[in-house]
Amino acid sequence: MGINGQQTGSIMHLSRWLAAASAALTLAATTALPQSAQARDIVGFSGDYSPGTIVVKTGARSLYYVLGGGKAVRYTVGVGRAGKQWTGTAMIDGKYLRPAWSPPADVKRDKPYLPNMIAGGSGSNPMGAAALTLSRGQYAIHGTNNPGSIGGFVSYGCIRMYNADVLDLYSRVSFGTTVIVTN
Repeated sequence: MGINGQQTGSIMHLSRWLAAASAALTLAATTALPQSAQARDIVGFSGDYSPGTIVVKTGARSLYYVLGGGKAVRYTVGVGRAGKQWTGTAMIDGKYLRPAWSPPADVKRDKPYLPNMIAGGSGSNPMGAAALTLSRGQYAIHGTNNPGSIGGFVSYGCIRMYNADVLDLYSRVSFGTTVIVTN
């Protein structure tokens, strides 16, 4: 998604607890708007998915992190608007905290007034607190500084999460995590 940030591979070598603590501190330091609300729950989940898989159901505007044993963490998300949705399988190929953002060509074409780059941590940066880039296209699972957009059909194909939720997911996943997007 044209993200310019620093990969934080060292976080992947820490325990989950330390990663979650680091993510919580980053959230406190980086969000422009308070987002104490989180849209995540542990729910029953069936399907032939391995633990650690991310499943996005765009019609339900939900992202599931599969725990196994018939359970998943469910997050409410914003998804692609009409004509911008996609389905298929991808892998997480990048993890970024406070990423800078460069609008892709189709976004820039529709919104020529956007700058060529928005610094990480800026309140106007649409990536929010963290981004998980995907191996397919210019897409990412990312936070947002516009929490009112969560639960809607709002993006150019990216999956938008509350900043607190993307940091929680960030602490759970690693490079190569499978992401399956369905209707």
